[in-house]
Amino acid sequence: FSSKDVTLSSPITKKLTLNTPLISSPMDTVTESGMAIAMALMGGLGIIHHNCTPEFQADEVRKVKKFEQGFILDPVVLSCKHTIIDVKKVKDIYGFSGVAITDTGELGGKLMGMVTSRDIDFVEDFGQDISEVMTPRDKLVTAKHGISLPEANKILQASKKGKLPIVNENDELVGLISRTDLKKNREYPFASKDKNKQLLGIQYTLFTFNYTLVTQTF
Repeated sequence: FSSKDVTLSSPITKKLTLNTPLISSPMDTVTESGMAIAMALMGGLGIIHHNCTPEFQADEVRKVKKFEQGFILDPVVLSCKHTIIDVKKVKDIYGFSGVAITDTGELGGKLMGMVTSRDIDFVEDFGQDISEVMTPRDKLVTAKHGISLPEANKILQASKKGKLPIVNENDELVGLISRTDLKKNREYPFASKDKNKQLLGIQYTLFTFNYTLVTQTF
């Protein structure tokens, strides 16, 4: 056989397999979200250290999971009553400003529009309501709930939009797909991902009282 037929894939659990069998140490000087993201993109795994609060640990894992996703099943959502400064806060926390707008400000609400960095880049009054600057629903390209990931990706590529909202038969938001994730898929074909196509990131702890909080982010 030739070298191209060689695979280094190695199972680490009954359900998880790494394409590159490398794991970074759960030390506070080695692995937080940045290292865990880098390891996962290259096919390995980063284990978040426990020399911090449970909330910090969970937040670090959450950053890894949100860095690259297939269907985004828990997108950040705002309502028309939120202001531009709320979008700025989202960017500060999560690193992106493409946010779906629903009537309730929550996932499952009726889709009202989308706001992106292009909508707010040159706005001087951050106190403006999002409804004044967002792209309204009738100008959005969407996909129906139940669509496959490859089909949704084709719609996103054809639309040349940054994000593709996924809606149900009542036009309620049930998820998103991001163009940046398509680019990451091409650049990192061996990335370690879970069943939802999110990057793998694991938190390590010796304290059982942390278990419930942290595993909620997986």
